[in-house]
Amino acid sequence: MKVGIFSDSHDHLDNIRRVVKMFNDLKVDVVLFAGDLVSTFAVPPLRQLNCRMYGCFGDNEGNKTGLTGGFRVLGEIQDAPAQYTLQDGTRVVIVHMERQLNGFDGEFDIAIYGHTHRPNVKRDDQNRLFINPGETSGWTFNAPTIAVLDTETEEVEILPIDMSQPLPSWEEDRRKRAAQASTQTE
Repeated sequence: MKVGIFSDSHDHLDNIRRVVKMFNDLKVDVVLFAGDLVSTFAVPPLRQLNCRMYGCFGDNEGNKTGLTGGFRVLGEIQDAPAQYTLQDGTRVVIVHMERQLNGFDGEFDIAIYGHTHRPNVKRDDQNRLFINPGETSGWTFNAPTIAVLDTETEEVEILPIDMSQPLPSWEEDRRKRAAQASTQTE
């Protein structure tokens, strides 16, 4: 399976839209999110994903109830540690802060975390894979990134988010999608 991974978007709507486009262009099978979406208004751009999304809350979420409701259309979001088994049987645990795994005794193959805003890929002494995709927002280090995982090979790519291309306004984008939808229903 090809898995898209991101974290720490901190309401950067343009970069969330860029990430959605990247994941759709890469044809990922599922997206995993390691917290700090922050506001409910960050959910609508995620509805353009062509796959399901699963994640955990971060330490800056402003409205967990609203985010939970918004995620019902996308997939699921839980308190950390959030455990998911992917379609190919890969067992994943998602936390926002790596320390949330201290004392965690659940079984997993891959751990996803964020919080530091710095990408990192490593293995523990049990050869389990730990992935921090870095920050989606770019607010902290001005170098936004995502990660893409191939669960079969356990290869991970950290990819920069290209911020050089201007995006159409959210309203222009919404109108374009509405026009496309109406021509498809005719």
